[in-house]
Amino acid sequence: CRCITTEKKPIGRYIGQVEVNPVSSHCNNIEIIATLKSDGRKICLDPKAPWVKRVFEK
Repeated sequence: CRCITTEKKPIGRYIGQVEVNPVSSHCNNIEIIATLKSDGRKICLDPKAPWVKRVFEK
C-alpha cells in the first residue's frame, strides 16, 4: 500500500488531480491519492470521509 495515513479534513479546493487505486493483490484497501494544485504534493485521502465522496460526485 502507498497510503499509510489518510487525510480526513476537507481539502477539496486544493486538489488538482485525483488517482484511485482499487483493491489488488498488493493492497487490501482502496487508495485515493490527491495531487495538490499548489506544489504537486501527493496526499492520501480517507475514502470513507463524507467530503471525499462529494468530490467524486462532482
